[in-house]
Amino acid sequence: MQPIAANHLLAGVGLADSSPVTAVVTDSRKVVPGCVFVCFPGQKVDGHDYAAAAFRAGSGWIVANRPVPGIPPERLVLCASSHHAMVRMAANYRTLFSPTLIGVTGSVGKTTTKEFCYAVLSAFGPSLKTEGNQNNEIGLPNTLFRLDDSIRYGVVEMGMSSLGEIERLARAARPSAGIITCIGVSHLETLGSRENILKAKMEICAGLPDGAPLVLNRDDDLLPGAAVPARLRPVWFSALGDPAADVRALEVRNKGEGQVFLIEDRLLGRFEAYIPVVGRHNVGDALAAWTAAVRLGLDPARAAAALADYQTTGMRQHIVHCGGITVVEDCYNASPDSVKASLAMFGQMPLARRAALLGDMLELGSVSDEAHTQSGRWAAENGVNYLVAYGPQSALTARAAAAAGVEAVHCTDPEDAAARLAAWLRPGDGLLAKASRGMKLETILQRYYQMQKEGE
Repeated sequence: MQPIAANHLLAGVGLADSSPVTAVVTDSRKVVPGCVFVCFPGQKVDGHDYAAAAFRAGSGWIVANRPVPGIPPERLVLCASSHHAMVRMAANYRTLFSPTLIGVTGSVGKTTTKEFCYAVLSAFGPSLKTEGNQNNEIGLPNTLFRLDDSIRYGVVEMGMSSLGEIERLARAARPSAGIITCIGVSHLETLGSRENILKAKMEICAGLPDGAPLVLNRDDDLLPGAAVPARLRPVWFSALGDPAADVRALEVRNKGEGQVFLIEDRLLGRFEAYIPVVGRHNVGDALAAWTAAVRLGLDPARAAAALADYQTTGMRQHIVHCGGITVVEDCYNASPDSVKASLAMFGQMPLARRAALLGDMLELGSVSDEAHTQSGRWAAENGVNYLVAYGPQSALTARAAAAAGVEAVHCTDPEDAAARLAAWLRPGDGLLAKASRGMKLETILQRYYQMQKEGE
């Protein structure tokens, strides 16, 4: 973070003098002299309990929701919402810089699309990206606080759990172009309908300047009916080759552990591309990133070549080779749409036999039963031979898979799940692991890897 006057950073949040601020922190262990410490009340940890210690350690300003003993009134900034204060400070800091930014949102594929954007943008100059999936009212500000004069390009991911959040994030980030990947059923429990999810995702428009490209997925069933503001420039992409799209993928085929395809842009022509991951959904994410970049004026051939520099993050389609078995760790998060896409990708891989470890998908509300049942059917349709379902809701997945002819078991114990996989898998086979982050499938995988080594 470059130095910024406290009264500029805290404008609209509270009164302050012109003292320089060089950091905004939410962890008292990261306090540096003169920083702003923001208190976030939580279910397990309340930042207000650490505010006095943060001040003693040198914090110049404390942003809090209530008075804190030991903090001088002139150094205490009271606000109704720490989240809103964090976003406002990020918006104020953002005004110091003028990079070309791409904003990414959508129900599925945000992080993958963000990483493709970063691969492309990095080919043209120093670039910034959201780390991991830090896409909320704390994560996005932390990304913006990393801006400095050296950054020419950037990509920010925007998530939400309720209406209004993406609008606040978009107004703070002020991206030069926006991407909406798709409209799924994540957060249906809180938003109630896919139409409300569409409305929430379209809030990205609020932060886009007049004439900005808004890159939209033509393959989605709801997005084509979205009301795009007349001041923006919609650009449609299709991984399925829809001729109505402005940009589409043609001649898609697997090549090793990746895919090659032809990008056809009705304005710019045709360009060959390679991405180091399989699955048609990844073609769509790459296409969205390429489309946003070239509509911002970047060279299309160079942008297409840069897609090959994409790197997976965390446990998203991370491939591990263990004892002759190909393991696809794709268990950072899950929704019905992403499970369907992952199973389709897994079904395309050249493997002797296929095993899947599928855990619960969370926050699905009233569609949860049907979604977990459908996952079992998708497993069968994509050639899964053996299914280990983990978690209470996944009992429905195992039942549906078994009814479709898959050898399926339901486990409630991580050790049991790992042991069943270790007993079934042999060299030449593949394993796909997919579930919501809260299911912690990595504990099962780590135990499975350990069992494999012990059996060697």
